Amino acid sequence: MRIVTFKRIQEFSEKHADAEIPLRFWYSMTSKKDWSSINDIKNDFNSVDYVGNHRFVFNIKGNKYRLVAIISFKAKKVYIRFIGTHADYDKIKNIQNI
Repeated sequence: MRIVTFKRIQEFSEKHADAEIPLRFWYSMTSKKDWSSINDIKNDFNSVDYVGNHRFVFNIKGNKYRLVAIISFKAKKVYIRFIGTHADYDKIKNIQNI
């Protein structure tokens, strides 16, 4: 999968240093995959949730952080839309439009 963009991971890691290694792990794993469905994602990230409108939520660092991505299975692209603390994620009113 092609991930757009690593810069979001870098920026978040600058503010939350303890998230850097787990986020780099997520990036490394995801960039090596060729997902075709949520079942493929769940094989690699069991706790992933589909929240609608092509958005998937990944738990990072034992659910301390959340990453929301739009995944286009046909284009083989993952668009990072949000990285934040669990508390920041809980404040999102309409996750399907983030």
